[in-house]
Amino acid sequence: MTGSWLLAAAPILLILLLMIGLRWGAVRAGPAAWIAAVAVAYLFFGAQFRLLALAQAKALLLTLDVLLIVWGAYLLYRVTDEGGAIGVLADWMPKLTHDRGMQALLIGWAFASFLQGVGGFGVPTAVTAPLLIGLGFQPVAAVAIPSVGHAWSVTFGSLASSFQALLSATDLPWELLASPSALLLGCACIGCGLAVAHLADGWRSIRRLLGQVLVLGITMGLVQYLLAANGLWPIAGLGGGMAGLGMGLLLALRTQRRLRTNGNALNDPRLAFALAGYAALVGITLVVQIPPVHAWLSAIVISVPFPALTTRLGYTTPAGPGRQIYLLRHAGAILVYSSIFTYLLYRRVGVLDRGAWRRIASDTGRRMAPSSLGILALVSMAVIMNHAGMTDSLAEEIALAVGIGYPLASPWIGALGAFMTGSNTNSNVVFAALQLRTAQLLGMSAPIILAAQTAGGALGSVIAPAKIIVGTATSGLSGQEARVLRRMAIHTALLISLMSFLAWLILA
Repeated sequence: MTGSWLLAAAPILLILLLMIGLRWGAVRAGPAAWIAAVAVAYLFFGAQFRLLALAQAKALLLTLDVLLIVWGAYLLYRVTDEGGAIGVLADWMPKLTHDRGMQALLIGWAFASFLQGVGGFGVPTAVTAPLLIGLGFQPVAAVAIPSVGHAWSVTFGSLASSFQALLSATDLPWELLASPSALLLGCACIGCGLAVAHLADGWRSIRRLLGQVLVLGITMGLVQYLLAANGLWPIAGLGGGMAGLGMGLLLALRTQRRLRTNGNALNDPRLAFALAGYAALVGITLVVQIPPVHAWLSAIVISVPFPALTTRLGYTTPAGPGRQIYLLRHAGAILVYSSIFTYLLYRRVGVLDRGAWRRIASDTGRRMAPSSLGILALVSMAVIMNHAGMTDSLAEEIALAVGIGYPLASPWIGALGAFMTGSNTNSNVVFAALQLRTAQLLGMSAPIILAAQTAGGALGSVIAPAKIIVGTATSGLSGQEARVLRRMAIHTALLISLMSFLAWLILA
């Protein structure tokens, strides 16, 4: 059908118009794009009612798979925050060094990356920007530094909710995608460190702290890679962030010229308490990997068989079980176990009162419900486009237009998705299937192209207006989001370009 690719692109173009042009949130733009996808699929691509209904059922499974992690990650963050753990870390970090550049690296890079590993959803910038302002950083720089600093840890942060979305959208095993994704993001980690140093104090800071940046970046990137490549991808971002905190402490001790003023901070007994919940998360995750435990927790699984589906135009989706969800050993379940353990521990030591669970549950529901509706709508749109042949039509057109230069464009597509939706998770949901099909048509390595997609999405997500607003809200910059965006734009563009070059170099 002449122009079918333009019709296929209509839902995505509508998202761009609504979110960038009219500044709608994903909660409003997502359902509109879903309706558009249903209409185009039915009217122009031959998707009958039965196909649309079954595709929607598949989308519900994929959404559940992602939301279990999204809700669980925020629940654990709220438990630790309610117990004062985040406050302890936030009070401790600024006391480690008086070097301006090193403060930016420790707080805006290492600490922000750790916070992304345990919570995400705008938490890294919201928590660290006020700390940097208190240390004398200009407000715009204080928001830009942690925003760029934690970008590399977005995909495997929040218990890898973005990576889980990548797996769900492509139905590929983690063994194919974890290593290349962690490799590209590890390179991005060093780039983020250099960007933080530059934002803090210009080229002088980079020259003075280049060694520290390399040590910290290699440490965080390597730990994340080793965890992801060995099947522990749900805690890869958390592990990288924790390694960054530990290495940052050692580097601060070496570069600190006035250690006497920091003795109390370095020996603060509250640190063990503050990290207890995250230590429990690591421990529970490791226990779940033990073969007998793993097998026992695999007893309850949601698995729905779906028949082959064919449109009136002949496009066929093979039969299959859809997304299988092992409820008891799911990353979301592990987060819930960790949340319960941490809550009971904090109650026992007396830092949580009887009404704490109500506040935690209420805030979790209030914060997560709207974004969950947006994720459901976007997942539904992507699955319907897939089953109607719309994604295939778009992929053919892109493959024809871009050809062998596609690796250069792939990270920018991921970044565009994250910019317009405010989330790397949503970007992977919307564009992963398209990237996969385009790679197949061009005969390129799908894992590398998909790694470029999620790396670009992670970096692009931090300049999304929805995320910038979170940082400016806690920094006295409400209404000045454009200033922050301009401050970060060049650094983010260079980082995405680095991902493009690396993807092209690997596939050359």
